[in-house]
Amino acid sequence: MRHYNHSAKVYDTQYSQEQNSKIKTTLESLQLKKQSLILDAGCGTGLFFPYIAETAKLIVGTDISAGILREAKKKAKQYLNVALLRVDADHTPFPSRIFDTVFAVTLLQNMPVPHLTLVEMRRVSKNDAFIVATGLKKTFSKDEFAELLRKAGLEILVMKTDDQQKENIALCTKHCTR
Repeated sequence: MRHYNHSAKVYDTQYSQEQNSKIKTTLESLQLKKQSLILDAGCGTGLFFPYIAETAKLIVGTDISAGILREAKKKAKQYLNVALLRVDADHTPFPSRIFDTVFAVTLLQNMPVPHLTLVEMRRVSKNDAFIVATGLKKTFSKDEFAELLRKAGLEILVMKTDDQQKENIALCTKHCTR
């Protein structure tokens, strides 16, 4: 959290090109439902907002870093359908099965127990929801990342691990049996 509080003002300058590439890759395999309720867990400075605001009924962006959220608020002002909350991604205040799509992009490698984060993302997702998660390759090999997703009760629909990205990118749904 301290790192992101300190780097908030320069985050976009340092990482926007990489993040925008990741966002585009993430959205290639995903057809967002019109008027959907979307959770952007670990929303950072709000780089995702321009890509999904037109489709969403409401985007709820959460992050633990107050500094990062101040930067996200600047972007969110141009959208009437973005709400921001300072929230720990492992313990969200949302009811179960509320979101149509959950994004956990550039989040898991920053969490103390990524499995618990994914379980929470699964909890707040509707039964037919899509959950998009990324895992930094330096932290998770492709196989480790896939196993982490499966252990959290997620079914991997698409896994992208190309050499252009620093992260494994997975489009998932809930397992029907859990």
